[in-house]
Amino acid sequence: MDNSDGERRVQQAAGMIRSGSAWDKQQITQCLRDCIIPVRLACLSASGAPLVCSLWYLYDDDAIWCATQQSASVIKYLEQEPRCGFEVAPEAMPYRGVRGQGTAKLSVAAGEDVLLRLIDRYLGDRDTAFAAWLLKRSASEIAVKIEPDWMTAWDFGRRMRD
Repeated sequence: MDNSDGERRVQQAAGMIRSGSAWDKQQITQCLRDCIIPVRLACLSASGAPLVCSLWYLYDDDAIWCATQQSASVIKYLEQEPRCGFEVAPEAMPYRGVRGQGTAKLSVAAGEDVLLRLIDRYLGDRDTAFAAWLLKRSASEIAVKIEPDWMTAWDFGRRMRD
């Protein structure tokens, strides 16, 4: 076992939260459940260059769930390299948020269900024109389940109070 495997096991045993995190697992979970902003998902493109895309997400069962079209480039990239990075952080002060790394698992079977949950979370109503447009395309949605290897939080609230 190399050092990275040992470190990964310690992190998993500690609940995936890195030491030095501004928040504990409960606070990170609360943030990920309460923040209704897109997750920034980082993956490697076919050329090996990093790509960051924003997707609607929900946090459930210690995983970040997204949905997108099966034809999306990010799906092709995650099929080739499922390791990814993520960040959920509002752009308003005080700056705070959650970031980490994990492994993406793709599921065609769960695509439509995750899309419905995302519409409920972000739009709050399935009877809008935008929701109708998304639902027309639901047969070609694919769910992305990101299982975090580790997470950490930062919170600059105290230092930004002044």
